[in-house]
This record gives sequence, C-alpha cells and structure tokens, in this order.
Amino acid sequence: MKTVKASLMATTFAAAAFAMVAPGAQAAQSIAKTCGPNNQYVIGFSQANFKEPYREHVNHDLQTLVKNYPQFKLVIADGQANDNTQVSQVENFLTQQVDILFISAFEAAPLTPAVSRIYKAGIPVIEMDRATEGNDYTSFVSGDNRAIAKEAGEYAAKLLPDGGEVAILEGLPSSSPAIERLEGFKAGIAGNSKITVVATQPVDWMQDKAVTVFSAMLQAHPDIKLVYTSNDLAAAGAYIAVKQANKLGQVKIIGTDGLPGPSGGIRSVADGEWAATFVYPTGAAEALDLAKKILIDCATSVPRLVTVPTSRIDADNAKEIYAKGG
Repeated sequence: MKTVKASLMATTFAAAAFAMVAPGAQAAQSIAKTCGPNNQYVIGFSQANFKEPYREHVNHDLQTLVKNYPQFKLVIADGQANDNTQVSQVENFLTQQVDILFISAFEAAPLTPAVSRIYKAGIPVIEMDRATEGNDYTSFVSGDNRAIAKEAGEYAAKLLPDGGEVAILEGLPSSSPAIERLEGFKAGIAGNSKITVVATQPVDWMQDKAVTVFSAMLQAHPDIKLVYTSNDLAAAGAYIAVKQANKLGQVKIIGTDGLPGPSGGIRSVADGEWAATFVYPTGAAEALDLAKKILIDCATSVPRLVTVPTSRIDADNAKEIYAKGG
C-alpha cells in the first residue's frame, strides 16, 4: 500500500513547496480560524501509543520544546496501539475544538475518516511520522523512511562484501513507516547481488515478538549473517535471540531509530552489540515551528511536506555521541 505521503517523499523537493489553506478559505486568509501572538492555543496530540521507546522520545521532545512557546498548551493522548481508542481521542479533540491537531496514526486507514473530519472542520492537522490516507492534512513532518532504510541497506551491502544470508524484521505492516522501511532496505541491498534475503516477517515494532521471530529464523536459517530491524526495540530483541542461540559475533544487527539513553540504540552500537543504527528524528521541533507559523504568525501557507534528515550511528561515532548524552 502506498500513501500520498510516501509518494510525496519519492518525488522532488518541489512537493515541499505546495501550500495548504484552510478549507473554503481565500488564498490571502490565514490557515487558522483564530491566530495571532496575543492568544493562547491548545495543541492536541494523538500519539499512536506510549509503549514504544521511540514514541516516548517524541513525547519528551515535544514536552521539552513546547516550553519555548508560552502561548501553547500541549495535550498528549495515548492511543494505546488501538485504532478505536485513537479515533475516539481525535473525535474528542474535535469536540473540544483544539486549535491544531498533531497526530501519529497507529494505522493509516482506520484513522483517516476521523482526521478528515477534524481537518474539514477547519482545524489544521500536522501529521507526524505515521501517515493517514488521502489529502486531508495541513502538513506532514517525518524522516524519509524509505531513504533511511535504503541507506541502511547500502551499509549492509558493504558490511557483507562477500554476500550471505540476510533477514528482515518488519514493523507493523499496516503502518506507512514499516512499508517504506521494508521497501527502502530491499532497494539498498540490491546493489550487492551476493546477498540473499532468506526471511522477512513483521514483529510489530515489539521486542518480545522480535525475540520469538528471530529465534525461529535462526533455527530455520542458521547461516544468517545480518538482520535489519525496522526499529531499535526490534533490534534489541534480535540481539537477545542471537545471544540465546550462541551466535554473538556471527550475526550483524542494524537498527532504526538511534534512540539516546542507556537502553537506546546508540549505547548498543557503542557497546559493540549492534553494527549500526540509523537516527529517525522525532520531528518535534519542526512540528512546533509549523504550529507557531500557523497560530502565532497567521501564516497563509506552510510546506505540505517537511522532511527531517537522518544520520548513521556506527562504530566510528557511537561512543563519542553516547558520551555527549546521546
């Protein structure tokens, strides 16, 4: 399944110049129905869940950075990895008439109608990381999942110059990042014809499922030399499976997220447990900047797509970055 946002990322930077105004508004009118520097505004953020470390990282960044905007009050709702729960939360934000909606959709299709309703009611919508379907949003803020995963695939191809068997642990297959990361990684390793992908399976971003799935993969394919995981939590599960199979040093692990802290991917690379992880930025600063432009500056247009750059964490830089608080 391809979302509009995914296709936007695959096109030229001209897509970022497209602007959106509030439904039914004239070009010269502000995006927001109410705006200006002297008002107070409520940002309603519907987060897919609070369970994943990356989601906690996003929340923390938003809560920290929103302090720079005294006009903003941030309200974060836990979608609990449940479509119905998240739909209800979005509808509550509509009832409460929040001034702007931030959303990371747990799954694309089920959340699309609710997001469309709030957008058509004249409330600006900033989608973060996870896309809904269709065009009813104001701006989409995200790392380029396909590009990040392609870079990971190219890195894997260099790690295995003589080729070998590779496995992939997908995220939640109904979410846009999981789809794009799978496609991107396969494109990246395609440059090394000696590499064979012998197993691909979703683990829904979860560590415990990654342990179970990758343990089974290692039993079925004992010659696996590398595993690519769609997030750091899955990479942590893959490491446990490798350790339990007594294959430490035999299977290279590549994560995605580049989370800081003692339980994050940066430390795992610094300690030599993983070969690399690729930083997936939270987009918190960019989303709040958009909210400022829309609500405080009374912008008449903002970019439809804001792509936040990534970076690779590997043996060359992990220890230095971790020592600096990464």
